[in-house]
Amino acid sequence: MEETFSNLATYGYIGLFLYSLGGGFVALVGAGVLSFMGKMDLSLVIFIAFIANALGDVLLFYMARYQKSTMMEGLRKHRRKLALSHIMMKKYGSWIILFQKFVYGIKTLIPIAIGLTKYDFKKFVILNILSAGAWALVVGLGSYYSGGVLIKVAETVSEKPWIAPIIVVVFGGILWFYLTYATKKKS
Repeated sequence: MEETFSNLATYGYIGLFLYSLGGGFVALVGAGVLSFMGKMDLSLVIFIAFIANALGDVLLFYMARYQKSTMMEGLRKHRRKLALSHIMMKKYGSWIILFQKFVYGIKTLIPIAIGLTKYDFKKFVILNILSAGAWALVVGLGSYYSGGVLIKVAETVSEKPWIAPIIVVVFGGILWFYLTYATKKKS
């Protein structure tokens, strides 16, 4: 077990960076708990997640803006979710840039949807950097300070492994139901 923690401490920062390019919530929570255990440095974890998350969304925005045809080919199956992202952008305005950091399922679609519009690139970058900082601080510090509780939950799940699939199915079902309902054609 100690070797596993050693490997996580060694390669965890690289994994956190790569995972945070496209979202990073789970990796940041895991790194926050490892920081609680003394296996990783919390300030470095938050900084890496912040940089990667901000960079990832800027890259998505840039690709949507300047590689529109290539992006649209990959998004054919997600046209309704992309339309939902546009509606959310109109409804919430610039606040959606902060909001999307905390909502799984729209995290990657919002920067793409914004990139497809005429939204100012500089304004997006500034708001995205502020949002990524807030996200990294909230999730990183939250997981660090709730590390004891999260470790107990992990121990309970390891003692009773049948709980994990139930949790995944329930959360996956809720997310699927929401996205299906929100993107459903209205009669």
